[in-house]
Amino acid sequence: MGELVRLEVADGVGTIRLDRPKMNAISAQLQDELRECAEEATARDDVAAVVVYGGERVFAAGADIKEMADLSFPQMNVRAQALQAALNAVAAIPKPTVSAITGYALGGGCELALCTDVRFAADNAKLGQPEILLGIIPGAGGTQRLARLVGPAKAKDLMFTGRQVDAAEALTIGLVDRVVPAASVYEEALAWARQFVGAASLALRGIKEAVDRGLEVDLVTGLEIERHLFAALFATEDQATGMRSFIESGPGKATFEGK
Repeated sequence: MGELVRLEVADGVGTIRLDRPKMNAISAQLQDELRECAEEATARDDVAAVVVYGGERVFAAGADIKEMADLSFPQMNVRAQALQAALNAVAAIPKPTVSAITGYALGGGCELALCTDVRFAADNAKLGQPEILLGIIPGAGGTQRLARLVGPAKAKDLMFTGRQVDAAEALTIGLVDRVVPAASVYEEALAWARQFVGAASLALRGIKEAVDRGLEVDLVTGLEIERHLFAALFATEDQATGMRSFIESGPGKATFEGK
C-alpha cells in the first residue's frame, strides 16, 4: 500500500487511486508508486479490470513542476525514463482499463488517462497538454499516444497552444469516450469494469495485445499478430468451454475460468 497511490480491489475490479492533495501532482514518489500498483494489478488473479481514479475533485493536474524545475539534463533524462516506465506499466496492464476523470487531467495527468483503454470524463473535466507554456514538450507519452488517439492535427493543435478542452470538446474529438455527471463518473467507470468479471480473461488479453501491437506495425504484420493470438486461444480451456456452451445453450451462457 503506497502513501500516494494505492490499489483497492473489490468484487473483481481494481481501482488505482491517486491520493496526493490537492492536485495529485505527479512527483517521483507518486510515479514510482503508480508503477508498483500497475504491476500489482497485472499480477493479481482477483483483478479482472482496472479503474484509474484521482478522487472526486481532480484526476491529476500534471507533473510536480517545483520538483523538476531545477533538474539538470542528466537528472531529467533519468527522471523521464522512470516517468515513462510508470505510465507504460499502466498501459501494459493486460486487462480492460478505464480512467474516471474528474476536474483537471493536464500534462502528465492527461498522459496517464491516455494509457487506459477508455476514458470516462465528468461533465466538469478539463483536459490538455500545456507543456508548451513551460517551454517544454510532453514527456510521458503525450506526443505519441495523443496523436494516435485523436489524429496528428488535433494533437498538434492541443500541444502547440497548450489550451485546455472541456469534456464536451474532448468527447467530440475522441479524447474521451463518455461524459457523465461529475457525481457519477466513478460509478460509471466501475460499472463498465465490472462487466469483465468472469469474462474470458485470456481472450480479453489477446484483444488488447492484438490492437495495441497492431497499431505499431503495418496491416500485414498486424494481421499476423492477430492470427497467432487467435490460434493460440484454441489451446485454452476457455475456448473449449465457450464453444461447447454455445452449441449446447446458445451465446452468452458460458462460465469461464481464465485457463
